[in-house]
Amino acid sequence: MIVPRSKLLLWVAVVIVPFATLAVALPATATVSLSLIAALVVLALFDAVRAWNSLDGVAVELQDVARLTKDREGAIELRVRNDSQKARRVRLGLEFPRELASPHEDRVALLPAGAQWSRLTWPCTPCRRGSYRFERCHLEGQSPLGFWAFRAARPARGEVRVYPNLLTERRNLAAIFLHRGGLGIHAQRQVGKGREFEKLREYIPGDSYEDIHWKATAKRGHPVTKVFQIERTQEVYVVIDASRLSAREANAECGMRNAESLVDASSGLHSALRIPQSALERFVTAALILGLAAERQGDLFGLATFSDKMHGFVRARSGRSHFNSCRDALFALQPRLVTPDFDELCSFLRLRLRRRALLVFLTSLDDPVLAESFVRNVELISRQHLVLVNMLRPAGARPLFADANVAAPDDLSQRLGGHIQWHWLRELEKVLQRRGVQFAQLENENLCAELVSQYLSIKRRQLL
Repeated sequence: MIVPRSKLLLWVAVVIVPFATLAVALPATATVSLSLIAALVVLALFDAVRAWNSLDGVAVELQDVARLTKDREGAIELRVRNDSQKARRVRLGLEFPRELASPHEDRVALLPAGAQWSRLTWPCTPCRRGSYRFERCHLEGQSPLGFWAFRAARPARGEVRVYPNLLTERRNLAAIFLHRGGLGIHAQRQVGKGREFEKLREYIPGDSYEDIHWKATAKRGHPVTKVFQIERTQEVYVVIDASRLSAREANAECGMRNAESLVDASSGLHSALRIPQSALERFVTAALILGLAAERQGDLFGLATFSDKMHGFVRARSGRSHFNSCRDALFALQPRLVTPDFDELCSFLRLRLRRRALLVFLTSLDDPVLAESFVRNVELISRQHLVLVNMLRPAGARPLFADANVAAPDDLSQRLGGHIQWHWLRELEKVLQRRGVQFAQLENENLCAELVSQYLSIKRRQLL
């Protein structure tokens, strides 16, 4: 598509309008005026023909995968190809989704002479986790005289992956992540004697009878004691619910998070976006933070995601590359408006996990029907594995007389509803405890810290 530029409109205003008026007012000057007008028209038409070739040999390539972090400024790299290797001025435009805010609506690339490829970075700030694709780039080149601009859309495929922002949570848990090698590590008191067999030794007065190896004692003719060592490498799995239960907004005042200002107020663009934060968003962040904590403690970390079916399963391992695999498995996870299937989930875990492991469920059990289904199916895995169930504390779920400020009858009815929900969750906690399952309601703001505290407490007490 070819469009006129401001320069052409300026020349029309300077030449055509005055000389046309002069030709009408003074007929004697009509010949000269019309000649000048015709010359400008011919020149403009010739320049328009040349404008069609202004983008010949120009193409744009995006990097295959650009990795950005939510709420942190980043950039997308573009490579502009200029086959003619002549100096050009090209205007570029990308179709940014709503979740990727950029301070620039378009960018101007000055392609130098003698260079086939030129690089350009396009700053942007992602406001939401996920995967976003670009299919084409809009180009605008100008004619040799600058009267016309030729616009075209060229294919430019690329993917932008937006990962969760772990910086804030890592700062809150800096004491864990500051352990580098052997420096700064403080000895943690371990409760118990361990579970892994290490060796046999002679009996020492005071050894427990349960530690005596009776077969070796009978064979050698004197008491022999078994020695155990503390297990250092254990498996930790985070099981994330991506069903409709996790599609609800996170409670408390953090449910709607303001995205940081993306551009200057003077630029005239939109300054901020408000994007709802679902419970799944908090679960994903907490899972990755727990994975970092498990790696620092020398344990193996794995993932399982589900809704009405199993979506993903990452076997527990350790290392930087494994953490990147876990992050890639979660960055595009979005809630689905379906009912979770705890039957299939527990059957899957029962068949896949042979070694005793710590299973941390991140879900919501405030629906009595689904809670009953979970209680019925969790018995498949609770006898072999240590199961922790965590959910965000529902807003308003608290005892009736926890707050004496009741201003209206409607407040009283809301308090009664919150008390009933609180009582139901307390009863559910007792039912799960009888099956060896620990249940906790965590605050939205402290979800990561409390989750890591649970894990460290289990490590210290050697419950695995």
